[in-house]
Amino acid sequence: MPTLANIQFIKDYGPGFDLLNFIALANSNPASRSLSFDLFILATAVFVWMFVESRRLGIRHFWVVVVGTFTIAIAFSAPLFLFLRERRIIQLKNEEIN
Repeated sequence: MPTLANIQFIKDYGPGFDLLNFIALANSNPASRSLSFDLFILATAVFVWMFVESRRLGIRHFWVVVVGTFTIAIAFSAPLFLFLRERRIIQLKNEEIN
């Protein structure tokens, strides 16, 4: 859903993705400002956790999560990271058994 909204933004305000205009519109009234700040704080906390956890577990290809966060949405990259994390935990457990 966030990607669809971004595509609509580009159609309405394009060509390209005008980040400054996007931020201005995202903060154009108290309700949208509240949601923007809330999302920013949540995304920052989740991103810091994902970074630390990826280092701790030695998760490869963390850069894909970073790119996904900024090009698609945190709603894409957080589940992707959870998948990569779970896969790595299983891999580490299998290495312990063998």
